[in-house]
Amino acid sequence: MQLQVPAPPDRVSGLFYSLIGLVTATAFIVAKFSKRSKLDAIPTVGCSTWLGSWWAGIRFLTNAADVIQEGYEKHKAAPFKVASLNRWMVVVSGRQLLEDICKSPDDELSALEATNDILNVQYSMGPEIFRNPYHIPIAGSKLTRNLGTLYPDIRDEVVTAFEEILDLKRNEWKSVPALDTVRKVVCRTANRAFVGLPLCRNPDWVNLNIQYTVDLFRAGIVIGLFPRMLAPLAARWLTGVARSIRGGMKHLHPIIEERQKYVEKHGNRGADRPNVLSWLMEVAEGSERNTKSLTLRILHLQMQIFAQALYNLAANPQYMQPLREEVESIVESEGWSKGALVKMRRIDSFLKESQRMEGNAVVTLPRRAMQDFTFSDGTVIPKGTLLAFATQPTHLDSELYDNPDVFDPFRFSNTRGEDGEGLKRQFVSLNPEYLAFGYGKHACPGRFFAATYLKTMLAHIVMSYDIQLEDSTRPQSSYTTIAIMANRHANVMFRRRNY
Repeated sequence: MQLQVPAPPDRVSGLFYSLIGLVTATAFIVAKFSKRSKLDAIPTVGCSTWLGSWWAGIRFLTNAADVIQEGYEKHKAAPFKVASLNRWMVVVSGRQLLEDICKSPDDELSALEATNDILNVQYSMGPEIFRNPYHIPIAGSKLTRNLGTLYPDIRDEVVTAFEEILDLKRNEWKSVPALDTVRKVVCRTANRAFVGLPLCRNPDWVNLNIQYTVDLFRAGIVIGLFPRMLAPLAARWLTGVARSIRGGMKHLHPIIEERQKYVEKHGNRGADRPNVLSWLMEVAEGSERNTKSLTLRILHLQMQIFAQALYNLAANPQYMQPLREEVESIVESEGWSKGALVKMRRIDSFLKESQRMEGNAVVTLPRRAMQDFTFSDGTVIPKGTLLAFATQPTHLDSELYDNPDVFDPFRFSNTRGEDGEGLKRQFVSLNPEYLAFGYGKHACPGRFFAATYLKTMLAHIVMSYDIQLEDSTRPQSSYTTIAIMANRHANVMFRRRNY
């Protein structure tokens, strides 16, 4: 399972920062005294004294990218440690250490336990979700296998969502909040496959899903600042996750109840169009069949990948025409289908390059050491240590990519036919040099679904609209801990395509 870091809250209040400071001051000192000595052999980026590391942990909240980059440059292909808000995190890089991580069994390095360490899933969502994530294989199996069947609905929702949300008049330019617009289109499109019509278009359901991402991220930070014995209270009183779950249950309960009655009477055949909710209900057993459990597995995190691609396209209008030419040629001969998307190499490369430069997180492949673990270079990682891979520095490494700081949208499509290994350069492909979706057995199982609707969105935009930045410069991203956030305040101009 590859952790996709959710977008942090749009505003982090002064009270929130104060809470972080006060609680971290206590928790971090305890953590440093109890665990630092076990990690002393691993070099530190920043200060390693208890007071200095506490301050470094506070700085990590907004400067994680710089800290990780510094460590990568000083300790390339070797482990180093950094002080996060409430723990030490060991960061590694290089192909050999990556292979060490991916080859290790779950009882040595656990992706599930690391995700829980970061998001505190067992407290924010409940132990049943943490201990029995049966919904994850469904994303990697049934959802992927049924993308061809689902594609007409995905395409329809992309077209309808843009039309309704943009609400363009005639041929006039209209300025829209980019991130907010993208979130709504992505949420509607993903939920067309998760819960179907009409719920996927319900404004309250859409807003609830978006807010759930914010609440879960905030909960991961807040709960992590408290001792384990206080974590359940912190989850209940200091986070909004429970509120989002109750809202989701209100919407899903009548749908679940109606389907259960139908299946009891007629069986699964002919119940409705297939979607993720129906598949979950087919395999759920016992208490997993209740509304709360199903709601917890249906609500999902919203990614910001497409906002970065939209900013890149608006900032580089010279690439609109070659993208249009590709989409027009393929759609004319193939129509709109999943098979047609596979042939859109420029669209695929544009999204991959956007994610290479600014993905979801500075580090990926989080793992928790379930026992003392020894890397192939002899470095010992003590039991209980959180570790991760330096993904963003890898993506910006000049030894791996030519001109890595330059946005080259066709970087991957231009080289796909050179060595007969074109499939390895696709957006969804796993590669030691491209780790946005993770690597190995725990790579993101939903990446094929995400790529399908993201490519459809980009292809639809280049075919249907002209776009430009409201300001002259590309909006800058920001960082909260390891999360990379697309600019929340920038607007993009849209108008119907001027043929």
